[in-house]
Amino acid sequence: MAEMNLKLIKKGAEAELYRGQWLGYDAIFKRRVRKEYRNADLDAYIRGSRTSLEAKLLAQARKLGVPTPVVLFVDLRNYEIIMNHIPGISVKKLIDTLDVPSVKSLFSTIGEMVGRLHLGGLVHGDLTTSNILVFNNSVFFIDFGLGEYTSELEARGVDIHLMRRALESSHHAVSKVAYTSFIDGYKGIMKEMGKEILIRVDEIRRRGRYVEGER
Repeated sequence: MAEMNLKLIKKGAEAELYRGQWLGYDAIFKRRVRKEYRNADLDAYIRGSRTSLEAKLLAQARKLGVPTPVVLFVDLRNYEIIMNHIPGISVKKLIDTLDVPSVKSLFSTIGEMVGRLHLGGLVHGDLTTSNILVFNNSVFFIDFGLGEYTSELEARGVDIHLMRRALESSHHAVSKVAYTSFIDGYKGIMKEMGKEILIRVDEIRRRGRYVEGER
């Protein structure tokens, strides 16, 4: 595949992100990188399976009514997903520019979207304000690299715990109102199922505090 004019925009532990053109589309190329410490065959298997799974999760999330980038092509030989570029701003960068009513509205919507994922048997796996974009008054969820198909209580609880922790660590001034609005939106979708999940979220939080105390 031609790789002319690709620009590296992010280099992470698991993957590199490039931006460029693909069949006329402004596209993002997400390429999983080789881990030298792993056996070559195992590394190829892991990169291939995670690439395939992430592409499926992105597509399934859209079917559930959760906006994500559109997968344009999956190149398993290069462990790469090509998707359309969303020219939005991350919630992490946006949140400090918003007034309280706007924060409430935004996080209620985010909570609803996470509820749709969980109700549909998906978890995001890395649910932070960095992995949600706002574009044209819509929220887009990106980076499902740690996501999975599961309805396990623990996995759902970890998703919500990660969002709560991200709010408290990076957006402390509005963390309470943002998290409360997030949970309101989430419970609006999950209904009675949400209660048990939120109990697990509190358990996960206590576990984390215990580990930190032991250190």
